[in-house]
Amino acid sequence: MSLFTGTATYYRQFRPGIPVDVAAVLDQAAPARPSGSRRLLDVGTGTGLVAEALLDRFDDIIALDNDVDMLAAAESSLRPKLPENSRLTLVESTAENFTPPAGWQAELVTICRAFHWLDQAAVLALLDRQVAADGAVAIFADNSFWAAGSLWKEAVRDVVKSFLGEQRRAGAGTFQHHNRPYSEIMEESPFNEVEEVRVPVHRTWTAESILGYLYSTSFAAPHLFGDRLKEFEAAVKNRLADFSDNDTFPEDNEFLIRLGRRGRR
Repeated sequence: MSLFTGTATYYRQFRPGIPVDVAAVLDQAAPARPSGSRRLLDVGTGTGLVAEALLDRFDDIIALDNDVDMLAAAESSLRPKLPENSRLTLVESTAENFTPPAGWQAELVTICRAFHWLDQAAVLALLDRQVAADGAVAIFADNSFWAAGSLWKEAVRDVVKSFLGEQRRAGAGTFQHHNRPYSEIMEESPFNEVEEVRVPVHRTWTAESILGYLYSTSFAAPHLFGDRLKEFEAAVKNRLADFSDNDTFPEDNEFLIRLGRRGRR
């Protein structure tokens, strides 16, 4: 069973997309090319949120994921928006097993909200052959609800724990935390010249969108609750009512973008 079994519909509808300011940072990180020849590799694309934000900035996009439901959602959403003369290829594969077409190298590789699932050193080593000489690798994410950061998020996380246990779930197992900053891991890879960029973001949620977001995650996927799903929904709404009388819940978050380029070997 995939870590994200049953989450694709929620992921597409309720996961926050990539802000314009983040897309601009990613665009500027990649080298310029003559029109029609700029390539993007999006690893762990999910429902295609990163590819969607960069559709008009790259001419040839390969987006890969190992979840067929996620890829189907990406296909139905992205294909109608694809600019004329641009190419989009969706590939069912893990990052560890992916091989690009012969001679194909990306100006930019993006890994958003997915690096923690990968064999990190192995993937970065593989990318050395998949990225153009002057290309870049961008590893980035915003903070998940599990990281809390506000009183209402802490309350929601406590409800999740009361139903599923204290440890953060990851599908049928538990989440294994990484205790090293991603920048350190990148500095030991071919992309050892690392720059960090932080982009703040403010959002406003409702009880419905909070539940939808939770159902898009590996730690609160609907199937984890079994026949207690409705009970869980009621508990979340009841707890959230303590923090708002008009069903609005503000969030201050940020994207931390780590840009890796080849430096001295």
